[in-house]
Parts: sequence; structure tokens; C-alpha cells
Amino acid sequence: MRYNNRTDEQMRDLEIIPNINLYAEGSCLIKCGNTHVMCTASIEKNIPEWLKGQGRGWITAEYALLPRATQTRVARETKGVAGRTQEIQRLIGRSLRAVVDLKEMPEISIVVDCDVLQADGGTRTASISGGFVAMYLALQKLVKNGDLPRNPIREFVGAISCGIYQGNPILDLDYSEDSHADADTNFVLTESGRIVEIQATAEGATFNENEFNELLRLAKSGIHQIIREQKRVLGVVD
Repeated sequence: MRYNNRTDEQMRDLEIIPNINLYAEGSCLIKCGNTHVMCTASIEKNIPEWLKGQGRGWITAEYALLPRATQTRVARETKGVAGRTQEIQRLIGRSLRAVVDLKEMPEISIVVDCDVLQADGGTRTASISGGFVAMYLALQKLVKNGDLPRNPIREFVGAISCGIYQGNPILDLDYSEDSHADADTNFVLTESGRIVEIQATAEGATFNENEFNELLRLAKSGIHQIIREQKRVLGVVD
């Protein structure tokens, strides 16, 4: 049993609140335990210069920690985006583009902003799961307004962290566990179980194939629950 009385296979409490921003075409607040991220999706009727003439759209993401999202104040990145932030932004963008047919949204861009209000581990994975909901709502608005004939999303996607903590594979690490884990992994999987991205690092000790397979099993279970909640708040019926 973990210190917060969760079992090794138990996620933190998950809550997704859609349409929390008055102005964004799509938005949500996602709460994974004490990690809270506001996600907004903005529609722009233009695309990057290098994409013009290809008959495709684009989806990109930006990520930021608010100054008091953490236990001590983090300075705003006013002089350029730090390397960690760039890496997370690119991960979010790749994860969202992986499940969208960009040819079905020609000359349209969606910018997904993920702002961490409160951080307690798993901010990048929460941003992907919440960013998908915001993106889905924005694309639905394009369909409703007649700008697209149908929603170009091929399938749902979610993300979660797993790790080896005190010798045990566990699901959905909070900060206290993540900062002391022997191994730390982030999984991004589609609804059908296809892999978008896996980030796996031996922090305190190496791990073997059997342990990795157990982490993957845990991730599949957690992402199944996340996608079920995404569908519930979006009113999507299988």
C-alpha cells in the first residue's frame, strides 16, 4: 500500500471539467489528484508557411507552469522557452496530431495551450489527456459551424505515468513518488492500444523486460479509465 492508501494499480482521483473558458473554441480543466491543468484549444484559419499548398491542417501545443504551481515559485519564461518546456510542448503536439487526419482540416490550425495551475507529478501526461478534450471540442465547433464536414479525429488518446517505486511497478505517480522512483515512464496510447510514444528512464536502477511489460499493462489500464472519462464528459457513446 502506498502512503496515500492507493494500491499499486490505482490512479489518483480524475476529474475533467469541459468548457471552462469563455472565449476558447475548446477548453477543459483536468485534475489528476493535486495536479491541475487548464487546457484551451484555439482555432486559427492559417497554417505554418512550410505546410501551405499541401492541403493539410496543423495542430501544435504550448505548455507552461504558473509561477506558484510548485512548492517554490518558478520564474516565468520571459526570455525564451526552456529546453524542458520545449520537449513537453513537442510531446503534446505529437500526441494530438497522431490521432487526427490532418488532411480532413485543410488550411486550419489548432493551438492547444496547457497551463499548469498546480503540479504534483504527471503534468505532461495530464496535459495530453486534457488537451485532447479541448481539441475535440474545438473540432466539433468547426463541424457545427459548417467549416468541416466531420470531426477528423480517428480515435481517442490518453497518457499516464508509471514507475518502479520501492521495488514495485505502480500507476500514476505523484511528485513524492516520482522524485524517488527507481524508474520513471510516460505512456501515450490510443484507444485501440496503439503506441504513440513511450518515455522510459532508469532514475535509480535499471529495469528488465518483465518489469517494463508490467508497466505497460498498468498504463493500458489507466489510459482505458482516462478515455472512458473523456468520452463521458464529451457525451460520446460507443
